[in-house]
Amino acid sequence: MEFESNYEIATTADFIYSRKFTRVALQFPDNLLKDATRVVRALKAKLLSLRDSGEEHNGDNNDVGLYVMADTTYGSCCVDEVGASHINADCVIHYGHTCLSPTSTLPAFFVFGKTPINVSNCVENLSKNALANEKPILVLYGLEYAHAIPHIREALKEALSSDVSGPKLEINYANVMCTVINPSENHKSINEPASGSPADDISGAVTGTRYAIGGLTWNIPEGHKMEDYLLFWIGSDNSAFANVVLTFNSSEIVRYDAAEERLVTDVSHRLRILKRRYYLVEKAKDANIIGILVGTLGVAGYLDMIHQMKELITKAGKKTYTFAMGRPNPAKLANFPECDVFITVSCAQTALLDSKEFFAPVITPFEAMLAFGRGRQWTGAYVMEFRDLISSSPVEVRNQAEEARFSFIRGRYVEDTDQQETFNDEQGEEGALALVTAAEKALQLRDGNVNHLVKGTAKSGAEFFLGRSYHGLEIHGDGSSPEPYIVGRSGKASGYEDEKSKQES
Repeated sequence: MEFESNYEIATTADFIYSRKFTRVALQFPDNLLKDATRVVRALKAKLLSLRDSGEEHNGDNNDVGLYVMADTTYGSCCVDEVGASHINADCVIHYGHTCLSPTSTLPAFFVFGKTPINVSNCVENLSKNALANEKPILVLYGLEYAHAIPHIREALKEALSSDVSGPKLEINYANVMCTVINPSENHKSINEPASGSPADDISGAVTGTRYAIGGLTWNIPEGHKMEDYLLFWIGSDNSAFANVVLTFNSSEIVRYDAAEERLVTDVSHRLRILKRRYYLVEKAKDANIIGILVGTLGVAGYLDMIHQMKELITKAGKKTYTFAMGRPNPAKLANFPECDVFITVSCAQTALLDSKEFFAPVITPFEAMLAFGRGRQWTGAYVMEFRDLISSSPVEVRNQAEEARFSFIRGRYVEDTDQQETFNDEQGEEGALALVTAAEKALQLRDGNVNHLVKGTAKSGAEFFLGRSYHGLEIHGDGSSPEPYIVGRSGKASGYEDEKSKQES
């Protein structure tokens, strides 16, 4: 029964049965794949019992096909609609850690799991922080601990009620956003809330400012700011917690490590990421060729964000290329050395890639707007969700020809006048001849010497490859007759045969 409760077999089967789904994709992360066969057997048994019971949900239900997806196209936190489309699935059941990003085409049901937690120890640490801090407390948590929030809330209420003489404490809890997501065109629709939501909004009503991050949502009353609250995170130091730290970097944050049952008050290592991100923004300002990485094909609104990034980069007089390669890694991106910087369009929990391992920086759409937008300065506020940028006001693009810009990377003022003029010339060409003219400029050879073409930084992929010292294998000779082959060395690398003969002699 504990296994069925952890994977919510009864709730999942009722969701499939009531909606008359016949082809269901089960998406498991790598750490839960070992339980996939047991989950399938339990779901089949429960669906069979629902059909035999003759409930009015779906009396003429056919056999339901369950398909396990053992690998994801992109991040495991997002619904893999690409993999589900291969078997024409009607819906996706997502297990494990998730970002709860809205889907584009398929409905999704989420099973967060129930990671064990020491409730008494968590309440003890939470109450100590509440008594030692004058600020009201907002409790945030990983979705795998959502099942324990009602128990923590009741235990904390009992612990504080026994101390009548103590100060009155204000402790608030965030809500789970939803457990079912239906595809929508506006990307902002309200999905089905989590059944038995463990907490109430701070204000008790839908007033003030609403926040949503990491699958959680809450309201801040009017006249209050997030800086007024102490954020108490329950969970591990994962990507969801990193999003909380970066988004609310001006708030005081502590973390309760449920696995080690201890309180972590120092989150400075996460805040140091902001310094690294600011450096990448300054480096992106000097870039001429930008690659856009398609980091998701399932999160609603990703195409709108890609088009917005292309428009932003093109207006800034820079060249852009779009790449769809699944999960990006240093080896894949190394195949495109002409790109000075990459922009990844993905969900918030997979957007931050450690660029130290890559040959070129990888930035987010928010950082791209800071780099290529005119008059934009980083105030410390950070936006992780690209959907929040789609509805934002248009960014005024920096006109590089108007004034010189100081480059913190180069340590001097720079003017990209040649690049801007080239961009304006291309815009003035007729549509039918624009591509031909651009190709002639890029592929033109001067005096038969490729090295004479290089002037400053390459502004397109063609110019970059013409300026390379290595252009591939060269075939010499005009004759068509085959050349004699040369016998190479034989033996092991530790000692070839010709080397052994020299040693013996």
